[in-house]
Amino acid sequence: MKKEQNLWPAGLKKTKTREQVLDVLQNQKGPLSAMDICAKIDGGENAVWLSTVYRVLEQFVKSGVATKLTVMNSDTAVYELNRFCHKHYAVCMACHKIIPMDNCPMEAFTPRVQDDGFQVVGHNVEVYGYCTKCRQDEAPEE
Repeated sequence: MKKEQNLWPAGLKKTKTREQVLDVLQNQKGPLSAMDICAKIDGGENAVWLSTVYRVLEQFVKSGVATKLTVMNSDTAVYELNRFCHKHYAVCMACHKIIPMDNCPMEAFTPRVQDDGFQVVGHNVEVYGYCTKCRQDEAPEE
């Protein structure tokens, strides 16, 4: 199991389940739901409850180890390792695939806020559409 010791938050005890969840997050390039993370943890003697995975993820979010995203007004959140870099995603409206974007559409945007002293410290951008596979599946046959 690959571990990055510097990611372990101070004050959070290491447990087997927390280490397993962290290992899954470290080996993923994109966000996963708690159910996806639970499925990636080996079964048998190492099986974990979904409710435990949710608790671990919320602890990781609170301590800054992971980030939590809710896309397309969904009730299902996705989580990923906090790699301390700015990211946005496009979401397929058909299959709900989450695709990383290569740029930030807000880079050249300066918001006009009625409060002149307002300091912008972040933003959230969601882009919706259809992935290549879903577009091909919906194309009329000739």
